[in-house]
Amino acid sequence: MSAKKSAIIIGGGLGGLFLGAFLAKNGLQISVLEKNRIIGGGLQCFVRNKKMFETGMHVMGGFEHGGSLHKLCNYLGILDSLNIQHVPEECIDELYFANDKRSYRIPSGKKNFIEALSRYFPNEAQGIRKYVDALFEITEELPLFNLNEVTDSLEIHSEQFTEPADKLISRYIVNRDLQNILAYLNPLYGGVKGHTPAYIHALINVLFIKGASRFIGGSQQLADALAGVIKMNGGEVIPDSEVCSINVADGKITSLNTVKGLSYSADYVISTIHPAYLSKMLPSGAFRRSYTQRLNEIKNSCSAFSVYIDLKPGSFKYIDHTCYHISDSDRIWNQNQYNRSGKIESFMYMTPPVNQQGEFAEKLLIYAVMDFDEWKRWEHSKLGKRGDDYESLKLKYQESILDKLEESYPGFREKIAGIYTSSPLTIRDYYHTKNGAIFGYLKDSDNLNYSHIGTRTRISNLLLAGQNVNMHGICGVPLNALYTAEQIIGRNQLIREINEVYNKS
Repeated sequence: MSAKKSAIIIGGGLGGLFLGAFLAKNGLQISVLEKNRIIGGGLQCFVRNKKMFETGMHVMGGFEHGGSLHKLCNYLGILDSLNIQHVPEECIDELYFANDKRSYRIPSGKKNFIEALSRYFPNEAQGIRKYVDALFEITEELPLFNLNEVTDSLEIHSEQFTEPADKLISRYIVNRDLQNILAYLNPLYGGVKGHTPAYIHALINVLFIKGASRFIGGSQQLADALAGVIKMNGGEVIPDSEVCSINVADGKITSLNTVKGLSYSADYVISTIHPAYLSKMLPSGAFRRSYTQRLNEIKNSCSAFSVYIDLKPGSFKYIDHTCYHISDSDRIWNQNQYNRSGKIESFMYMTPPVNQQGEFAEKLLIYAVMDFDEWKRWEHSKLGKRGDDYESLKLKYQESILDKLEESYPGFREKIAGIYTSSPLTIRDYYHTKNGAIFGYLKDSDNLNYSHIGTRTRISNLLLAGQNVNMHGICGVPLNALYTAEQIIGRNQLIREINEVYNKS
């Protein structure tokens, strides 16, 4: 029906929508198939008591001037439509360690970051500077992170790039308290001591050292803006369209089938969902047996438990940065191992801004990393039908968090108008990710090749994107989408155009 090349994208989350926008803007006929009734994945929001709550993207890096997301959204023409608040540079994160009742305020900006930590730990000033320099050097080893063109030369990474993140920190820092402080962002990448590669740690930390931002009025606006780019260029975004099977002939996908009985076909198919789920949709033999086995054996990152609090009007002061409550500084790594058995030891929380934000907050969001294991007994249950024991466990975790908030804010419970919670099972079912993994596959410095999933597959017209490929998160996933789009459009073509448009503007 059209001379245009066409592509079907499985998954209408952050990666699928960015990918669809890139390809649609460059002349492809795009159809995005999303299993949920609301598009956006981690961007999607829900409404309770006429208030909108974000499910995933609470704080972001990369939206500062010159940042990668700033450039991507500028290229797509949606930057001015996004209502974004940049977190004041004097404090983007505040850490409270309950075991010694100490607090630390972390600023943005490389110079500010180094100077602030040097004031807290003057004897470590030289090591802090070297450590921060090392973080920025590591990110230079990934051209895509800085939207630099990829060359033909073989990638050879430094020793620091692949060593465990905790080892990188201890290479420059002696003080144990400071070592723990420098690892405080690991809930944003599921950091595991001795295993998470330093480059993952560096990417996230550099992103936030450069600056942090938040959506005013919810992250759904980014999903809607990206869908608008796709539609404006003749494409479609179809919610409530879960793909259940994929037909393959002669090493090529011929069609996809949805649970509603509809069939779709295109020149390219790009999956942004968890590869283990994708493999189940394909006929036997479509992937090599060893590849399918690896997709199912790679360890997944941790999941999360979230609490959404509707605050009584005028009861709780608005906080313009993210806060971290950490029960024990020596447990900064592997927090998911201590957030279990009905108790939460550490969590992050924030008061999202709204339009015409005043002195008081409307809501408070709480996020705690957690393993999936404790919820496995309900893994075959459905949303809303998990039983009283499930609800009882959620209540225990909720009360554990509220107990700790009471320590910092006496009388906090009296400020609550409504409270809602979600478990790793909720994440699994809404995000369609194995074991509710919030960061996709766990990257392991012991065997990086085993946990690496490439963009191309042995099926000639099937490509992969999403958080299980290369990088994850609010910045990593769009960059993965860019890389996958260039497999179709042409290498470095998009990167070149994005930078040209930014330089002109």
